[in-house]
Amino acid sequence: MDDEQILAATVGEPPPTYQEVVLVEYDPRWPALFEQAAEQIRGALGDAALEIHHVGSTSVPGLMAKPRIDINLVVADTTDEEAYVPKLEAAGYVLRIREPDWFEHRLLRGAEPPVNLHVFPPECPEVERMLLFRDWLRKNDADRELYARTKRELGAQEWKYVQNYADAKTAVVEEILARAQAAPR
Repeated sequence: MDDEQILAATVGEPPPTYQEVVLVEYDPRWPALFEQAAEQIRGALGDAALEIHHVGSTSVPGLMAKPRIDINLVVADTTDEEAYVPKLEAAGYVLRIREPDWFEHRLLRGAEPPVNLHVFPPECPEVERMLLFRDWLRKNDADRELYARTKRELGAQEWKYVQNYADAKTAVVEEILARAQAAPR
């Protein structure tokens, strides 16, 4: 994503620039923080929360991560923001990203606990991709270490936006996903 795309997708204030990418060692409290956030989301949305998944590095025991829980939320229609955004805002979330060209993805941020809430429509291939990546890293030591090493190396660099750091991981993510997809299930 180039700077123009990052700014175009941003809702509200532009993202901070030149932030340090803070990576911490795995925290065994992360699954409980996910459960706490999932309860908040279910409480806010009820049956409108079709699926809630803990994804990202905080969902992989032993993997270092930015200390923010990544959650995938599936709702019936991400473009119908009135159906879910106000309810999530009442629970403390803030809409920060709207990406109509990428699966109609929305991202809301929560502060307590710290969450990146990714909102996708039903049967979105990105949801399945993220779950496959998570599950593969949970059981494959070599790829988990490759990913950790890549994160450490990239995290030590200076990035204009945190999204630039995330984008820089794409090649290794695709490499790992290719192995996961080729593995017998």
